Amino acid sequence: MTQQDDLQAELERLRAENQALKKTSSRGLSLKVSEKGGLSVYGLGRFPVTLYKEQWKKLLDMADDIRAFIQANDSELKTKD
Repeated sequence: MTQQDDLQAELERLRAENQALKKTSSRGLSLKVSEKGGLSVYGLGRFPVTLYKEQWKKLLDMADDIRAFIQANDSELKTKD
């Protein structure tokens, strides 16, 4: 590969990365792998929420329970705008 080919490949990689970032920012949330190998969710608050994959799996398995809890305790729970 020539230097021109390397630059073109890097440009294409950056364009693809930029496009992916635009898609996630439209939802306001983005995902990244942390330095320690956890999964971080950005955009929920001031700081990212970072858990290891087995913790995310446990939490996702509880999704119906969490929704039911929120519904049952709706009057006590606050909404952050």
